Amino acid sequence: MEQDTIIYGKNAVIEALEAGNRTFNKILISSGAHKDVKIEKIKELAKANGIVFQFVNIQKLNQIEPEGRHQGVIAQIAPVKYTDLDDFIEKHRGKTASVVILDGVEDSHNVGAIIRSCVCAGVDGIILPSRRGVLINPTVEKTSAGAINHISIIKVNSLVNTVQRLKENNWWVIASDHHAKDNYYDVDYTDMNFALIMGAEHAGISKSLLKLADFVIKIPMLTNFNSLNVSNAAAIILFERCRQIIKSKTNGK
Repeated sequence: MEQDTIIYGKNAVIEALEAGNRTFNKILISSGAHKDVKIEKIKELAKANGIVFQFVNIQKLNQIEPEGRHQGVIAQIAPVKYTDLDDFIEKHRGKTASVVILDGVEDSHNVGAIIRSCVCAGVDGIILPSRRGVLINPTVEKTSAGAINHISIIKVNSLVNTVQRLKENNWWVIASDHHAKDNYYDVDYTDMNFALIMGAEHAGISKSLLKLADFVIKIPMLTNFNSLNVSNAAAIILFERCRQIIKSKTNGK
């Protein structure tokens, strides 16, 4: 049996409670946080769902999350349930869907921020490699502000095999690479299933994945400074898609 994991921070705990798709063991609340509005909401949601919560001293919370980022609340929950790739493909067959693939992104804060942007931008799933990258952990949960509860998280052993599987099922593959010739806004994202590959900031996307891409795009910059933070770059591309969809709907009226 898998051990419980923890999530911490008021927003992350509230989002997990409201999503209703996570199994809670217990919620620990700082004994000094009685009058906090969000803590009161956590208590109400816990009571409504029959989830046990208890008040503990701040030292107990600091032992669990030593860096003090818990904001007075820590929840012990079952690990996130990963979605099977084939189930995801089948669920979105015949629809216009999107997924983001992270290749070698090893910073938990970046992964959490990307997941948050994905949910805000209406992306249907995010694919994480079981090795050479970050899986869902408490920092990812906290940084995503609970967004991981609103998107399919797919864990795979081989990104190359995964991309090939998507292409076999009529998904287009888009790779972000700062050496590309084409700009990110030159792609029409509105009428195709697509997988957007984002690579680690320094290593970039592996050559084997770049070879499989149907489009290789870049974000143009006015200086020769280092590439953008990967979470910022992902957000820029994803919200270009949003802009195109909104424009398309507006023109169609």
